[in-house]
Amino acid sequence: MVSVIEPVKGRRGRKAAADAAPSSVQVLDRSLKLLAIIADHDGSALSELADQTGLAPSTIHRLLTSLQNHGMVAHDPETGDWTIGVGAFAIGNAFLRFRKLGTISRRFLKRLMEECGETANIGIEDDGDVVFISQVESHAPMRAFYRPGRRGPIHASGIGKAILSTWSDAEIGRTVGGKQLARFTDHTLDTLPALLKNIQEIRSRGWSIDDEEHTLGMRCIAAPIFNEHGEAIAGMSISGPAVRLPKEKLIVLGPVIRDAADELTRAMGGKRPEEL
Repeated sequence: MVSVIEPVKGRRGRKAAADAAPSSVQVLDRSLKLLAIIADHDGSALSELADQTGLAPSTIHRLLTSLQNHGMVAHDPETGDWTIGVGAFAIGNAFLRFRKLGTISRRFLKRLMEECGETANIGIEDDGDVVFISQVESHAPMRAFYRPGRRGPIHASGIGKAILSTWSDAEIGRTVGGKQLARFTDHTLDTLPALLKNIQEIRSRGWSIDDEEHTLGMRCIAAPIFNEHGEAIAGMSISGPAVRLPKEKLIVLGPVIRDAADELTRAMGGKRPEEL
């Protein structure tokens, strides 16, 4: 392979040094720009990418090699063309899946909110946290509110525990056992044994309860949502003030949330594990 040296024109002193070693933000920006250009074409040669970006071929080759190592782009040695890789497809497919979840779930969330009178939510698991992606707020003056994109602790969340209940104890241990479980209230299950004991109860009934475990005065009931492989991809919940969700009401509403989650599962083409 012939290496190409990028010429430095009209640059002196610290400016030249900065250009010779671009910051990580600049590298990321250039890489994303390359990815966008490649995505718009069936195949792009190195020279074409250089013309479109204004970057030196050597710089582009370094960026492409890094992207290739992560599966974001692929290189055809016969034609020399660069194309979108499987890694980029997987990320895009995940976006479509959760966009579909957010869109399809809307009518189920609205119906659940009207039926239960409390805020209805959809959340997913990401890197050991819960991320809320959609919500329909209650009409009540005092109500729960979770901004889309907000992250929460998986061990102190109704949705988080609903998702965890579909995992094996070993998987749960690998996810939460190696870190300190934050204690938010006196009700927080901040040890692995206590969490696993509660998970057993959730598995037996099919829905979880956040009994003021994250915020005093707030309760939540949740159930998992499954894909076509019987894997939990999200959770559906209602949440509201404990005064409106006494423990006797939780027992009545639990099956309602579970049934709503099962309906959404079927609407997305998913199945509960026992149905496979």
